[in-house]
Amino acid sequence: MLYGLSSSTRYNLYGKSTDMRKGFDGLSGIVRNDLQRSPLSGEVFIFLNKRRTLIKLLVWDYTGYVIYYKRLEKGTFELPELSSSEKYINIKRDILMLILEGIELESVKMRKRFSQNFSE
Repeated sequence: MLYGLSSSTRYNLYGKSTDMRKGFDGLSGIVRNDLQRSPLSGEVFIFLNKRRTLIKLLVWDYTGYVIYYKRLEKGTFELPELSSSEKYINIKRDILMLILEGIELESVKMRKRFSQNFSE
């Protein structure tokens, strides 16, 4: 399990491809300026490159930024569908783990579970 990435955390998948040379400041700038969200919120922001072979997760852990970075040696990351008008979508931690493990999202059937939705 990735440290600090619990099921109660909010996960935001950025809809545009990202230059993976960006570090803490560049990614937090995207969060602040393009997504109009606070990078200090404790939410996880997920970025992928155009070829979908690199993924970065940016999160603030109350003492500083953390970036999780994964490079695939073979294959690509599969993503949920985003409409062209959406800058980002919220995904559950379970979906993030499936993406990271290379599991085909369409073949997965999620069983019903209780979920408490909090309004923002």
